[in-house]
Amino acid sequence: MSKDLYPDLARMVSVDVESAGPNPADYALLSIGACTLLPPRATFYRELQPDKPSSDMQSEQIHKLDMARLAQDGLPPAQALGKFADWLGAVITDARGPLFLGFNAAFDWMFLNDYFLHYLGYNPFGHSAVDIKSFIMGLRRTAWDDTRMQQLSSAPLRHNALEDAQDQADIFLKELRAAGILDA
Repeated sequence: MSKDLYPDLARMVSVDVESAGPNPADYALLSIGACTLLPPRATFYRELQPDKPSSDMQSEQIHKLDMARLAQDGLPPAQALGKFADWLGAVITDARGPLFLGFNAAFDWMFLNDYFLHYLGYNPFGHSAVDIKSFIMGLRRTAWDDTRMQQLSSAPLRHNALEDAQDQADIFLKELRAAGILDA
């Protein structure tokens, strides 16, 4: 493994979210899943009370989270985000802070950035995000369509935020090993 790359790998956190729709202005963030990239892998998962009533039927069919149940059992968004920020501070000791890692990072980072800023006044990730799909596109010199989850992993996309965060971390590590960037 490249010693230059290791400090960044040690602060990477694979993140996935499930939401009630395609954008945070109109739809609620419903769950957050995250895991550290390198072993020992620490994990985080919380379900949130919806803070907006709108729900997109296509999103509901994908994640199968019940808005009424989350209204009762989910954490208030400020509390869930506070717990996530605390967890990040506990598991990432690098003074530069955590580095967001996502599979199509734009979607997940967009929701978390909006929610962190709205409820906590800051985003622990800042504006730092690594997109796995773009990384693979450059690494393999392949087209965007060739970076779909179905082509990169035999694991089914489950749309559970924690399970998906772990799967995408595994995909990223597998790609680093295949490229000889990380020792097998």
